[in-house]
Amino acid sequence: MFDAAYETILCDQPRAHVARITLNREKQMNAYSWRMTQELQAAIGVYRDDDELRALIVTGAGGRAFCTGGDISGVDAEHGRKVREAPMGHGREMRDGMQAVCALLRQIDKPSIAMIQGFAVAGGLALALACDFRIAGPTARLGDTSGRFGLLPDEGGAWLFPHVMGYDRALKMTLLHEIYDARTALGLGLITELAEENVEARTLEFAEALAAQAPLAVRTVKMMMRRAMQSTFESSLEDAQLSVMITNPSQDVREGGLAFREKRAPKFQGR
Repeated sequence: MFDAAYETILCDQPRAHVARITLNREKQMNAYSWRMTQELQAAIGVYRDDDELRALIVTGAGGRAFCTGGDISGVDAEHGRKVREAPMGHGREMRDGMQAVCALLRQIDKPSIAMIQGFAVAGGLALALACDFRIAGPTARLGDTSGRFGLLPDEGGAWLFPHVMGYDRALKMTLLHEIYDARTALGLGLITELAEENVEARTLEFAEALAAQAPLAVRTVKMMMRRAMQSTFESSLEDAQLSVMITNPSQDVREGGLAFREKRAPKFQGR
């Protein structure tokens, strides 16, 4: 069940075929804890494996923040002690924590959307960039503040930031701890779309549009484009040749052609 009960996140299905995960540590400005990273992995895994779910929204509770990175308040002192005492504990915690969350979002073959209100900084920005799309409201503030605390962009930001905004701008953002308003972030490529009016309504509309597409095609296109970003043009063409052997014989392709001829909206089933 996607809408299972968790301690640090909320899961629901606001529209047909649309899943939503809300980071629910509002008092901590949705800073992530170890428990949150484990619950995020569990919920994203359910989304990945449920063929009835076709689009995922990730957002933060309260409107003040999407996510402000890792919780450094010391609230979970016992977990921190275990990390410090374990051999290579900090690296293992990162590998099995927020790094695993970001990797999972990038690896799954279904689309994800970060809905951003308030701050998405440090690891919170990495989490947003690990999603396929980012829709932000006018209150959004994006940047990297990790260096203020002597920390690193270790959740995936060291790769994600320069790939999205370019090496020099990413390095400047991180070294000078810069935070950008929504319109500046849009110009830098950190967000996909700025929703000036109602960011939640626009995000739901966008998620519904994704969910209405042919699922096999959506999932295959995402995999093809991810691989193409890391490969040669010739390798991408070979991937396309293999991929059409999955999509072209599908019922969805036949339904798409039939709907076009009958002048109606197609009803895709993902088969």
